[in-house]
Amino acid sequence: MAYLKDKLKSKKPAITISRVAVKEEKLVYIGCANNRIKYTYGRSKIAYIGTTKTGAGRIAASAAAKAKLLLNKHGINQLDFYVVVSGKRPNVITWRALESALLLTFRDIHGRVPEANKQGAKINRDKVKKLFKDTNLIKIIEELS
Repeated sequence: MAYLKDKLKSKKPAITISRVAVKEEKLVYIGCANNRIKYTYGRSKIAYIGTTKTGAGRIAASAAAKAKLLLNKHGINQLDFYVVVSGKRPNVITWRALESALLLTFRDIHGRVPEANKQGAKINRDKVKKLFKDTNLIKIIEELS
């Protein structure tokens, strides 16, 4: 019986996890494509904004799920995920509020939520925007766009 051929598919890693994702449990992550995606008011590399309270494992699971949706689009062949954390405040789920604030800011800048996000179209602006500075949120979105 003949042996099956095996070979390394790519010299680039399929998934890389850094200490930043492992260090924090409750965080927000932003998925960015290698090419800009067209939105109502311009283009951005940001394809997804998500949150987790379980750390890097959730980011990896989300990356695998969103890869099926996004990597089938023309021109997108790589997704990078970045971690965003916030300070803590008593009786406030700050990581979820940060996700909502980032989704609102993205929607204000680009006209709609990121390509792979289903939620975020109907977020209450008053509760969320009190916790974070608009300038910092805009800086994060523009830096990754």
